[in-house]
Amino acid sequence: MTIFLQQGLTTASDGSALGGVAEWAVNVMETIGAPGAGLAIALENLFPPLPSEVILPLAGFTASRGNFTLFEAIFWTTLGSVVGAYALYALGAALGRRRMRAIVARVPLVDLEDVDRVEAWFARYGYRAVFFGRMIPLFRSLISIPAGIERMPQGKFLLLTAAGSLIWNVIFVLAGFYLGESWHLVERYADTFQKIVIAAVVLGAAYFIISRILKRRRAPDAR
Repeated sequence: MTIFLQQGLTTASDGSALGGVAEWAVNVMETIGAPGAGLAIALENLFPPLPSEVILPLAGFTASRGNFTLFEAIFWTTLGSVVGAYALYALGAALGRRRMRAIVARVPLVDLEDVDRVEAWFARYGYRAVFFGRMIPLFRSLISIPAGIERMPQGKFLLLTAAGSLIWNVIFVLAGFYLGESWHLVERYADTFQKIVIAAVVLGAAYFIISRILKRRRAPDAR
């Protein structure tokens, strides 16, 4: 098993951060199996610079080698996504905006400008931001913070987080499962998928706003 995984890593590893993250994720999955994939994704939520676009396809690749099933890979990575997101939600709710920003400012590779953009996105799109934000790198982690600060109902937060995470995870885990040793190619197309999601959010928001405006304009005519 280890030999197969190392062969898959050799193609992606060139001494870069990608190879390092991939090797770490393999070690975790080899040590504790499918729950290791969930643990890696939970940590990815808590530490955004860890790329889910690497960990998820690698979980699929590992499942394709028989270390655990495809269902287990999807289940545990989705559970890890929800657990990691809820941890940030709870921190946001407990600490509030000012103290939470002070903590985030000390996290390596995360700028407060990123937090500002996510907060603005949440303020503008609300619940939709939580759902679609799970499919956008970096946003997928940080979106939980304003949701917690604003005390978004926990049930809705968990449901939207689970639904958005499931879609994102299934796409990337399946890609890694069927690509096999070429799993690392998935990362090249992650940016395109991200842009598609953002476009969908913008179009959905535009449709919502336009439909509301038209509805209000028609209201006086109906009286």
